[in-house]
Amino acid sequence: MKLARFAYNGQIHEAVYKNDQLWVGNIAYDPDDVMWLPPVDARGCTAVGVALGYADHAVELKLDVPEYPLLFHKLPNTFIGHKAKVIRPDVEYMHYEGELVVVIGQNGRHIPEEDALNYVYGYTIGNECTVRDFVGNYYRPPVKAKGFDTFGPMGPVLVTADEIDPTNTEVRTYVNGEPRQQGNTKHLRHSVAQLIAYISEFKTIQRGDIIYTGTPKGISHVHAGDVMRVEIDGIGALENEVIAG
Repeated sequence: MKLARFAYNGQIHEAVYKNDQLWVGNIAYDPDDVMWLPPVDARGCTAVGVALGYADHAVELKLDVPEYPLLFHKLPNTFIGHKAKVIRPDVEYMHYEGELVVVIGQNGRHIPEEDALNYVYGYTIGNECTVRDFVGNYYRPPVKAKGFDTFGPMGPVLVTADEIDPTNTEVRTYVNGEPRQQGNTKHLRHSVAQLIAYISEFKTIQRGDIIYTGTPKGISHVHAGDVMRVEIDGIGALENEVIAG
């Protein structure tokens, strides 16, 4: 099932996306007539990002990484929906990061890896925009680099866990229609199950929590006027235009 959130005529709605329409009960809304919102209400949740989630991305950045996951907080002010504008600050190097996003469905602590996927409610698409100017030593969390307003596009829909195989899912990113990234979650340094198990060692994961799993190689500059599009098989396409700040 594909679930969505959107604003229309001053109200926020939760919908089922089917047959190219957004359904709220028996009422269908045209997706072109609404303002898409992140499919998860980020208020009150914890969002965790994984740096260097793919080995090939670490290689392109010429970084050695430890065996454990490199984590940081993704700030709530970053989250926007499908078709919303991403504001580019006055910086030297800003880029996209297309990735699979995990949404937790139930609370848990000390979750064994073999049971971890049972705690997933669903999956969506994330584009973790980053300013490379502010990324230094990887032990320093890249909060500013990834924390600007609008730097966390997410959507367009949340697909329930029964419809996605997080161990073998294609991730592709385009800028102005040109392919820039192509990867598969089977190449994640740490699988979704391993990430959940690791995070739950020190934190009680809660319903609604979000994990940005990392991005494959292929980052490059984006500028005002560029349109970023991230596709994940089984979920759809998340598209956002960059505008000048």
